[in-house]
Amino acid sequence: MIKALRSYVRVVDRLSDWVGIVAMSLIVVMIAVLLLDAVTRNVIRMPLHWCVEVAQFTLAAYYFLGGAMTLKNNDHVRMDLFYDRLSERGKAGLDFVTMACLLFYLGVLLVGSISSLEYAIATGERRFSIWNPSMIPIKALMSACLVLMILQTVSLAIKYAAKWRGVQIP
Repeated sequence: MIKALRSYVRVVDRLSDWVGIVAMSLIVVMIAVLLLDAVTRNVIRMPLHWCVEVAQFTLAAYYFLGGAMTLKNNDHVRMDLFYDRLSERGKAGLDFVTMACLLFYLGVLLVGSISSLEYAIATGERRFSIWNPSMIPIKALMSACLVLMILQTVSLAIKYAAKWRGVQIP
């Protein structure tokens, strides 16, 4: 059983790292799109209406894709009122409880995002703008990234439970 848990943690952690690296590259894409917009609008005097919306979608994708890696690397915001005073075992127990709460929250978000995706597919939802892009790709990405964050949350819960029991799972 421990071997299966270690394999799960290893696979999910690697997947989160890979997706996080893809997310990091989106910043370069966003900068390029905004630079293109600035040049075409101010130098050529031919504004491209899609640039700002592509930059917005890219930023949203960056946030969605980076969530699992942020969780894995423990780079999220934490309020340490009494956490630092706990023993390592106490921290692991509190982190496990936090992961359980996060799992519930992410589950609710996933249900909502799937509902929103189903609505977008059923109605062919589009953003109201000059460019009028479909909302389906970004909503599908949001749902997929929430699944990855749930997988990463389970991975972290496994790590914290093992740490609380005194077992090492990388």
